[in-house]
Amino acid sequence: MLVVATVAFAILAVEVEDLLHAVLCLWLMCVSLAGLFWLLGAPYVAVFQLIVYAGAVIVLFIAAIMLTVRRKN
Repeated sequence: MLVVATVAFAILAVEVEDLLHAVLCLWLMCVSLAGLFWLLGAPYVAVFQLIVYAGAVIVLFIAAIMLTVRRKN
């Protein structure tokens, strides 16, 4: 079930029109991937995934999105 959620969030991260929603889907994909790592018996990799990717990288993406000017078409 977690594999299906990971793949679904990865596809949504690419296909969603709104950039903020795409980043949130990417964050959910990173969190579910960390859950997969935990279930596979790699807790160090899971914690690293949560701290580095789901934490720091996504925060940088959201900050970059919020600092750029959006044009409405």
